Amino acid sequence: MSRRDRPDPSELPAREAAERYLRRRRPDSTDKSIKGWRYRLKLFVEWCESVGITEVGQLRGYDIDEYYELRSSEIAPATLEGEMHTLRKFVEFLENIEAVDEDLHEKVRVPNLDPEDRTNDTKLATDDALALLEYYRNSEKDYGTRAHAYLELAWTTGARQGGLRALDIRDVYLDDDPWIHFLHRPESGTPLKNKRAGQRPVVIPRETAEVLQTYIDDYRYDVHDESGRQPLLASAAGRPTTNTIRVWSYMATQPCLHTVCPHGKERPTCGWVERNHASKCPSSRSPHQIRTGAITHMLNLGWPPEDVAERVNAAVKTIEQHYDHADPRERQRRLRDRMEKRRRPLVEDLNPTDEIEERDY
Repeated sequence: MSRRDRPDPSELPAREAAERYLRRRRPDSTDKSIKGWRYRLKLFVEWCESVGITEVGQLRGYDIDEYYELRSSEIAPATLEGEMHTLRKFVEFLENIEAVDEDLHEKVRVPNLDPEDRTNDTKLATDDALALLEYYRNSEKDYGTRAHAYLELAWTTGARQGGLRALDIRDVYLDDDPWIHFLHRPESGTPLKNKRAGQRPVVIPRETAEVLQTYIDDYRYDVHDESGRQPLLASAAGRPTTNTIRVWSYMATQPCLHTVCPHGKERPTCGWVERNHASKCPSSRSPHQIRTGAITHMLNLGWPPEDVAERVNAAVKTIEQHYDHADPRERQRRLRDRMEKRRRPLVEDLNPTDEIEERDY
């Protein structure tokens, strides 16, 4: 085919252009990210087709604004922000291949939200986490079970759900100075969110290591996954799916394990304790909510944000904006303590007494 016979990029159908964009992003993006972008762009493509936009070159600023108006009436502001950000990146790609007017991406409005509108404050509160861990550590029935091992790992590492799922037995070192190694292994189905940049060693408490050892010795299914690896958190079928991890999280954090149900139910007759309905319990928590609570707890203990960021593999800005859900009084106390630790020695140097006594008159 000669250059003259090649199709004009502006004639690309929106659906074909979206797939081309996703192929461009695939080498440097996770499968989860691609899946999310595909869903968002699918909505835009379907809208284009419904209003008769058959080629991306037909897109104008008015069309972009009309789509924004439609979506803003249907979804929450935080969801709208994500969708419009994805759309802007897609339009930038179309500009790069000269399929749409230059600077069209500037007409894609991305709402400027307050941090409060962008985040979900729900978390596993420190008091609830400590009560659950106290129950598991003192329980003859549940000590070292998979639920206990999962909660110990999730709370003490603050790791993402994908990172916990990716762990193998060989990644856990339970000797005198116990630690866990998070590794990016996309070729066998366990990528980390930040890829190789997400690889890191994480030290764990001695008590957590003892729980993991009991779990491995007494409760872990002796199975391999499809790649021949031995997952640390194992189901009877091998490595659990992300949805299975989420169910385990809901079941492991139900308060009726250690106290009276705050919702007036009885555990023996409550449907929420069943696997398929565990997420319905208002007090159970997802992996992300455990991560949020763990990060907030580390910050409340006085950990510098930079140290927390390194441990949980996130940017300091991301932690402060999306994960730090301390109440205002706790945040003020934390800032005051941090200021004291950092500046008190310097402030003492400003004391003129010693300098006055040392002056040579």
